[in-house]
Amino acid sequence: MNQSAIFSPFFATLLLTLIVWVYMYIRRITFITSSKLSPGELAIPGKLAQISPPSVSNPSDNFKNLFEIPILFYVLVLYLSIEQQVDIVYVNAAWIFFGFRVLHSIVHCTFNKVMLRFYLYLFSTLAVWFMAIRAAFVHISN
Repeated sequence: MNQSAIFSPFFATLLLTLIVWVYMYIRRITFITSSKLSPGELAIPGKLAQISPPSVSNPSDNFKNLFEIPILFYVLVLYLSIEQQVDIVYVNAAWIFFGFRVLHSIVHCTFNKVMLRFYLYLFSTLAVWFMAIRAAFVHISN
C-alpha cells in the first residue's frame, strides 16, 4: 500500500482544526464588538471565557479539544509512515477518527448536545486507541 495514503486523513484533521480556529475567531470577534468590551477588560485572565455565551465559548473549547487526542493521532500517523506500516486498516481507522472528529466539532460548536458529543468523541478516540494498540503490538512482535 502507498504509505502516503495515511496523510489524507492527517491533513483533513489539520484542515478541521483550521476551520474551527477561524469559526472560533469569528464568534469571538462578533461577541467582543457587539459587547463593546474594552481592551482592558479583555486583558484580565479568564474574563472573556467567564462572560462569553456558549455560542462563543463552545468553539473555543472545541479548538482546545483538537489539541488533545488528535496529537496522539498525528504522532501515530508519523510513526506508521516512518516505520512503513501503513495499510488499509490504519487508513480506514484514520478516516473513522477524522469523520467522528468532524461530527464532534459540528455538535460542539453548534447545538452542543452533550451525550451525542460524548459518543462522537468516544468513537473517534477508540479509533486512535485501536491504531496505537495495533502499532504497539506490531512493534513488540518485530
